Formats: sequence, structure tokens, C-alpha cells
Amino acid sequence: VQLQASGGGLVQAGGSLRLSCAASGRLVSVYDMGWFRQAPGKEREFLAVTDWRGNNIYYIDSVKGRFTISPDSAKNTVHLQMNSLTPEDTAVYYCGATTDPLRRTLYDRYDSWGQGTLVTVSS
Repeated sequence: VQLQASGGGLVQAGGSLRLSCAASGRLVSVYDMGWFRQAPGKEREFLAVTDWRGNNIYYIDSVKGRFTISPDSAKNTVHLQMNSLTPEDTAVYYCGATTDPLRRTLYDRYDSWGQGTLVTVSS
């Protein structure tokens, strides 16, 4: 599966952004789709993951209530709505696809990655 992430940019603290991840290729529906981010000098951090029906969604605690992951199976696109952004959210955001649902919070269990999209939150 091939992934294309988009939607990053510069936003002020307290603002919102919506990231999108378009998936293409064979058997897209068998994958769970996750969002991660990586800040300079830090490891890639899991944020949220969903299946394509939106029935099995999980968030890391630090983004619960601020970020919402939503799949659009008709368009093979997964969105990450990010609200109440802070400078600590500044990072490159990546979407990924995994066929390992039991370990889908672990970045090394992902089969494919998008190219990353930069989110910068100014104070």
C-alpha cells in the first residue's frame, strides 16, 4: 500500500489543523491506519490508530480529547483532526499502515509509511 500525507503547516497555539492520509494499492482495507509524529531529536511517537470501519480506535493519552482520527473508506483516506494545538505538538507527522493489529501502537510493526508532513505551532 502507498500512502500520501498532507495538511501540515504553520498554525498559532490554540489553533487547529486537519491532516489527511490517502492510501492506494491492493487490499487497502486489510490494514489498520495509524498516525505518529517525530519531533527533532526524539523518537517517533504513536498518536492514534483506526481500522477502516472506525470501530477500533485508540489514542495515546496525551492527545485524547484534542485529536480525532477518522477513516473515510469510500475515499481510502484517513484524517487526523488536531485541535487546541500547542508548541509541543510541533513535529513531522507520519501516517502508516499495519497488518499487526495487536501491536499497532509500535512504529516498527508498520508496513508502509507516508512521506511525513510538517506541523509547526507558534506560541
